[in-house]
Amino acid sequence: MNGFDPKFVDLPDYIISITKELWEDRRIAKLHDYYAPDIVVRSPASVVVGNKDVIAATMATLSEFPDRKLLDEDVIWCGTPEDGMLSSHRLLSTATHTHPGVYGAPTDKQLQYRIIADCHVINNQINDEWLIRDQGAIVRQLGLNPKEYARGLIEREGGPSKCVQRYSPANDISGPYSGTGNSNIWGTRLANLLERLMHAEFEAIPEEYERAAQLEYPGGAAAVSFDGADQFWMGLRASFPTAEFKIHHIIGRDDPAMPPRAAVRWTLHGIHEGYGAFGEPTGAEVFVLGATHAEYGELVTGKPKLRREWTLYDETAIWKQILLQPKVGCH
Repeated sequence: MNGFDPKFVDLPDYIISITKELWEDRRIAKLHDYYAPDIVVRSPASVVVGNKDVIAATMATLSEFPDRKLLDEDVIWCGTPEDGMLSSHRLLSTATHTHPGVYGAPTDKQLQYRIIADCHVINNQINDEWLIRDQGAIVRQLGLNPKEYARGLIEREGGPSKCVQRYSPANDISGPYSGTGNSNIWGTRLANLLERLMHAEFEAIPEEYERAAQLEYPGGAAAVSFDGADQFWMGLRASFPTAEFKIHHIIGRDDPAMPPRAAVRWTLHGIHEGYGAFGEPTGAEVFVLGATHAEYGELVTGKPKLRREWTLYDETAIWKQILLQPKVGCH
């Protein structure tokens, strides 16, 4: 790859190798090399600028979870080494909560949760990132409720007027990457499916999903088949029925020895005005950063369908926004 260390075979090799090097091999200082000094990292909970803050956050996480591992499930990517590449990296993280930190006093509980990170990479360096961690799965495994965890987080951060502000269009920062992905058929197909679901076309589920589809959703929830997909997407849309759904990035891939697959990054921005996944409507304004990965296959000749799906958003970040609204309050 032009502009990259010759030890990396391709972009997936780069992403997988540096992730292990930074986290499991403890070469945290290499973030100075692999992350641009002014990198923008957007997560549902915040917008961070600069690799110094990334290094601090990495050390804090490893202090709380010293045995943390990041198991690479997939890297779905587009672009070229010369012009820059966007990787959508899906990971399964394991960790034991053995020291105090952001999640409170140590519980010695073993965790398993997913992450999807979209990174722009050029010249052996990441300079733009969108990161979604399944916080709902983490706090549930620690015996906490996502809403109550968010309430406690607001208090620990100094109350409504001082707590860390979540990622939103109002505080977004433009980074060097402005691409929207590629035009591969599988990415287009997944994006069209999500658009249909957000327009209440739930008949798309039996049309697009395999009947035995395996589904992984926020909160560490696993589901199967048409009912599983319907309940998840209905619950999300019902909570924010008039919110604007927007697709920001689409990747499709056809790779040897891999199933056809796709990655879509999306947002939902609007009012919590319906009963659904987030309970009684509150009138709160909410911005949801989400990502969906999918694998396709042909169980019946000529009829490829979605066989596996992974969708992530951060439940605790959504509850934090709801609790910060004046009419809802934090107490």
